[in-house]
Amino acid sequence: MSIVKPLLVSMLLIASPALAASEADFKAAYAAAEAANKEAGSLRNQWTTTATTLAAAKKAADSGDFDSAVAQAKQAEALAKPSIYQATSENERWKDMEIR
Repeated sequence: MSIVKPLLVSMLLIASPALAASEADFKAAYAAAEAANKEAGSLRNQWTTTATTLAAAKKAADSGDFDSAVAQAKQAEALAKPSIYQATSENERWKDMEIR
């Protein structure tokens, strides 16, 4: 009986569906993505794909598909962060290329 109970619990965890994303989840993910995109903009290095993905996230949320909206908002944040890194690293790296 000692093996049956943990096995049953693990089967229930595997079989249970993942919780659906809510509007609050979307708002949090979208806010994080939008903040990262604004930071990239302040560095003058916004990627157009980030804006496109943010628009798709908003459209999905407007239609009530919060799972897709959250996924796209997270993707937009994942696009904005490297653009921030790119801008900050290139701001310093050009000095390495300078002929002295």
